[in-house]
Amino acid sequence: MILSGGLMRRYPICLWLTVLGSIIAVLSVFLTPCFVVRAQGERVAMVEARAGLPFSIHFIHSVQKTPVLENLEINDEKDGFNLLSTKYQSFGVGLPFLAEEGDFREEGDYYIFDHMDRHFRTLSLRTGVGTKLTLTVNGREYRLYERYAPGTRIDLSIVPFYRALLGC
Repeated sequence: MILSGGLMRRYPICLWLTVLGSIIAVLSVFLTPCFVVRAQGERVAMVEARAGLPFSIHFIHSVQKTPVLENLEINDEKDGFNLLSTKYQSFGVGLPFLAEEGDFREEGDYYIFDHMDRHFRTLSLRTGVGTKLTLTVNGREYRLYERYAPGTRIDLSIVPFYRALLGC
């Protein structure tokens, strides 16, 4: 007690509060959730994970050879993703078609499934021959097919900022 009392007399309470506030601020930044896209051990994209932040995945279906657009958002807990809608041109393997999967409608040459109730903690995608895998996040388009060879795994996750920096 004598030591701490001596320290308190030497350093005013405002200094201790400033130090404590600085530590809390730094921890807050390092623990901020980030939406991270990684491929081949490198960070492709990183943005702050805000609840409701929209992003989209666009690709050419490997079997149907028609365009597919999937619209997602970061969930309210900022620990995963919600698939909101899918837009595509032809029915086939891997494309939604069941009424319980969402609200279905036709719009011109496209089929659209809205109000889908699919949740994902993480997503892993792969580039493919002719699939033109593209990700749009925060208004920026990432043409992953131009940067990575077919078969490259692309991981989408939400991690604390310090993990995004360290690459884990």
